[in-house]
Amino acid sequence: MTAKSLASETATEIAADIRNGTCSATEVARATLDRARRLNPAVNAFTQITADRAMADAAAVDAALARGEPVGPLAGVPFAVKNLFDIAGVTTLAGSIIERDRPPAAVDGWAVARLREAGGVCIGALNMDEYAYGFTTENSHYGPVRNPHDPARSSGGSSGGSGAAVAAGLVPLTLGTDTNGSIRVPASLNGIFGLKPTYGRLSRAGSIAFVPSLDHIGPFARSVADLAIAYDALQGRDPADAGQTPRAVEPVAELLRHGTKGLRVGRLTGYFDAPLGDAARAAVARVAEFLQAQPVAAPALTAAGRSAAFIITASEGAQQHLHHLRERRADLEPLSRDRLLAGSLVPAQWYLHAQKVRALWRQAMAELFADWDVLVAPATAVPAQPLGQEMLEVDGQRMPLRPSFGLFTQPITCIGLPVLAVPLQNAEGVLPIGVQLIAAPWREDLLIRAAGALEEAGICAAPVAPAFAD
Repeated sequence: MTAKSLASETATEIAADIRNGTCSATEVARATLDRARRLNPAVNAFTQITADRAMADAAAVDAALARGEPVGPLAGVPFAVKNLFDIAGVTTLAGSIIERDRPPAAVDGWAVARLREAGGVCIGALNMDEYAYGFTTENSHYGPVRNPHDPARSSGGSSGGSGAAVAAGLVPLTLGTDTNGSIRVPASLNGIFGLKPTYGRLSRAGSIAFVPSLDHIGPFARSVADLAIAYDALQGRDPADAGQTPRAVEPVAELLRHGTKGLRVGRLTGYFDAPLGDAARAAVARVAEFLQAQPVAAPALTAAGRSAAFIITASEGAQQHLHHLRERRADLEPLSRDRLLAGSLVPAQWYLHAQKVRALWRQAMAELFADWDVLVAPATAVPAQPLGQEMLEVDGQRMPLRPSFGLFTQPITCIGLPVLAVPLQNAEGVLPIGVQLIAAPWREDLLIRAAGALEEAGICAAPVAPAFAD
């Protein structure tokens, strides 16, 4: 297998090729590493490529196959992870120069280990906003991540490297985290699929926390089948994560072709109607039309839910990094430092009130799910914007660009609902944009069904960005 042919292969196809002997895991790893080294400078997705480890893991997959042993659903599939997850032998940077002082991780984090147990081959760590506090991955320490569809534009954040690596065809699967939209925003701007599962579904052990009561982990992929297989591999009870909700493993990959028959689908209106650019409006309309979604008024508390997310994020985030503010303030990235300083000044009564609003907002949304299985909403108001841009004007409203990327994602994360971002291509020229599919807690299966139907119908697709489809 060549680096050229590898770019268009999905994880599912790669694993099948390795199992049937069309190619070896070693050949795939070598081609992936070659492509990543050659093309990464154009997007700056990787902070470290773990070549020796990748080749050793690939050789182990080949050896297991030669012995006739089971190798898992991701047999030999290359993947990479946001540099917030521990990779054995690698220092977990979390986008910060402060973390350079830490020793390398002794063991893989839970999610990394689960993907390796499924046969995956980890090839490196990915760029991100410092401590996951941002929406554009314009990291002053490690450089900005560039959007593969237009290198002058942002890849989103905070999991910008995770989104760009998949969109550029450097790897078919990546892991990211989502506190206020950090999976769904990069998925939207890079034109790929991204899944934020229910809060507490997947273990976060072996990753650096940002906002413990909001942090999620999840996969990115170029196909729904790949997303489902990765998600299934990540499930399982982990006693090391006290924040994980005990839950039986509920596989979703087998539901991919069940279609949307019987699904009650609504399109959220009101808060989710504006401000919205033409591309986002058209994308939501197209998805809603295919899914036969009916208009559903968003609860009156939606805006308050987003405000609560802001306060909880600022307060808990500042608490996590209070020692850095006291001891290493000058080493913090300027934008992160300012937000953390502001969060350290949030009065306790504001935080407590935000939690009360959060509970009321959760109840309001729960009432909607008595009548609806899946809700449709925009992921971002606009496609990717130029790097360095400070302000955004949409529907006649002028607003700060960075926080505005969380306009439609923050309210949903605040109450931990599962969301799958689906991509529509060529929203504006070559730029893609995403749409959120939202379900009740623990109903990731419904999202996979809806997304699979959209992909099968050709409404949603995630090809490699044209400039990288060589």
